[in-house]
Amino acid sequence: MLDFAKIREYVDKDRGNYVAAGTALAQDVAGMRIFDQPLFAVGDAQDPLFQKLQEPQAVGPHMRLPQDWLPGARSVVSFFLPFTEAVKGSNAPRGKSEGRDEEQQRRDPSNGWLHGRIEGQAFLLDVCRKMVSLLEAEGEEAVIPILEPGFWTEETSRFTSSWSERHVAFVCGLGTFGLSKGLITEKGICGRFGSVVTTAELPRTERPYTGIYEYCIQCGACARNCPVGAISLEKGKDHVACSAYCAVMKERYAPRYGCGKCQVSVPCMSRIPGRRP
Repeated sequence: MLDFAKIREYVDKDRGNYVAAGTALAQDVAGMRIFDQPLFAVGDAQDPLFQKLQEPQAVGPHMRLPQDWLPGARSVVSFFLPFTEAVKGSNAPRGKSEGRDEEQQRRDPSNGWLHGRIEGQAFLLDVCRKMVSLLEAEGEEAVIPILEPGFWTEETSRFTSSWSERHVAFVCGLGTFGLSKGLITEKGICGRFGSVVTTAELPRTERPYTGIYEYCIQCGACARNCPVGAISLEKGKDHVACSAYCAVMKERYAPRYGCGKCQVSVPCMSRIPGRRP
């Protein structure tokens, strides 16, 4: 059995979940906590929806199944690390980030968001490793797909990968997609996803939805926030325009990068729209 309480304790106490003063881009983010407490969901490795993800209209035939990553896999643990209010607030189009004027604040990722994207992802992988170590201590096998040799991502024409964390989270029961193609969970859309495939037989999470976009209210707030108009109610998300803008941000803020304007100051930022937090 996987002890999720130990993972929550790790998220609370590990220094990797805080912006180190020595690497902080500005004084206002030094010591900032990156993630709040995680959400967990457990899917059946044999769930037919994983095979559905291999269809062209989903991820595609290159999407590997849980058993492709780990023969004998029984469970897939997906988790969501929601960004703290400090990270989210720093990236709001009308928020404040040290050293930014109003136009930069509207268009560029904040210092807090840049740390959340890069240091946050590094910490997320540490959470994955912690999960694997706990499972292995119970005599089970476990792997982190995005760290395996068979993982690849392509963001120049197809914008896809051999293991999609958001699609896996949908199958496991964490949430449904929004207009911006992010995944809306009970703690909102603003954060990052990770997953582990294991031989452990873990209690399954009930999937409380059927529709792919069930939690999205199509309000268009994410489209209005997008600095380059890459999202619209009529056409959805233009991945090419989004990627091109993120590439510009990567040049500007290397080695960090990001955007995230479509995930802040929107009804789904911290909850499912229309529901209590």
